[in-house]
Amino acid sequence: MIEFFFDCSSPWTYLGFHNIQPLAAELGEEIRWRPFMVGGVFNTVNPSVYESRATPVPAKARYMLKDLGDWARLAGLKIKMPPSVFPVNSVKVMRGCLALEPQGKLVAFASAAFEAYWSRDLDISQDAVVAGLCEQVGVDPAALLVAIAEPAIKDALRANTDELIARGGFGSPTIFVDGDDMFFGNDRLELVRAAVLRRRT
Repeated sequence: MIEFFFDCSSPWTYLGFHNIQPLAAELGEEIRWRPFMVGGVFNTVNPSVYESRATPVPAKARYMLKDLGDWARLAGLKIKMPPSVFPVNSVKVMRGCLALEPQGKLVAFASAAFEAYWSRDLDISQDAVVAGLCEQVGVDPAALLVAIAEPAIKDALRANTDELIARGGFGSPTIFVDGDDMFFGNDRLELVRAAVLRRRT
């Protein structure tokens, strides 16, 4: 099994989310989607992210934008960086992913959220934007906004975040193959492929 821990607030996760789906289909593997809050991970085990944002290395920052553009072009995605609101509070859409998973709508909703934030520069922390995402994927907005306030959904998102930390994760996206082989980042998908194939032999 491939597990994909993700938070829609990351452009690299948008790439990974998009790119891992055809890879998994090619390999005949299911993906277990694991929404979590990357801010909770940064606060607990990786505060250096905030330091690098506050005092970026100019040459590295310029290259990062080029690198992101190259990856987006390769994937056929449009990514605006930085968006008008950055970082964004993604908690509503991440809870929404969990609430919609039983209905089989997690992937469609997450895809819509990624596209809204990273391609259309919409603030996915706003109820009106979340409602628009619901309408886009055929979900009742009022029902979802009620569902994401439920303690069980809040607890599930917190549990995924805590679990990722316990398993050694430090950011998004984090991918596990067969539970114990961890990979970080969109650019590690070829290593994911190799790990899946290696475990079949």
